[in-house]
Amino acid sequence: MTTWTDTAPVTTTPPATWPGLLATATDTCLDALLERAGQDWSRPAHGLDWTCRDTLDHLALGLTGYAGLLIARPTDRYITLFASLDPQAPLPACLEGLRIAASLLGSTVRDTPSDVRAWHLWGHSDAAGFAAMGITELLLHTYDITRALDPDSPWAPDDALCAAVLTRLFPDAPEAPSGHGPFDVLLWCTGRAPLPGLPRRTAWQWDGRVR
Repeated sequence: MTTWTDTAPVTTTPPATWPGLLATATDTCLDALLERAGQDWSRPAHGLDWTCRDTLDHLALGLTGYAGLLIARPTDRYITLFASLDPQAPLPACLEGLRIAASLLGSTVRDTPSDVRAWHLWGHSDAAGFAAMGITELLLHTYDITRALDPDSPWAPDDALCAAVLTRLFPDAPEAPSGHGPFDVLLWCTGRAPLPGLPRRTAWQWDGRVR
């Protein structure tokens, strides 16, 4: 099976590769966030109603929640466990909490059999799908936070991470126009930026279903 890339078709990411991709995304995003830990995280994250600090808490909740869904394997609902960061903790300690949440998801993805499915509002999914969701959350919300805290120093993740999640969660993603890469396409798919000939989306969702 072949799928999206900005240059040529590539094979679908093997299931065993997803924990490593999630670990790489975690390291990349935490490095970028830690560099900006001394800034004002009470300001709104770029394009969101949440503050940068609230966005970090949302990330921890989401990553832990994806692990919980793979463990509980509900068919029609979200899980009852909610995780949050200590609102009084300094930013470096909160980033440690985010690393814990990402590690829990990575371990769960690694230990979940490939035939397991769990509920998600945007498509019942397998372990690879939940890993892709976690990576997408990390990439997008790191962008939202860094864009707000450091608008003069644009941050962008590795193309391979973006191409993998585009393939898994955005099967109808367009090819990247000339001069644009997978991250530009991911930002367009998630309503964060326009692309040449394609206006910014006002509504979007990914497709977590197994294909």
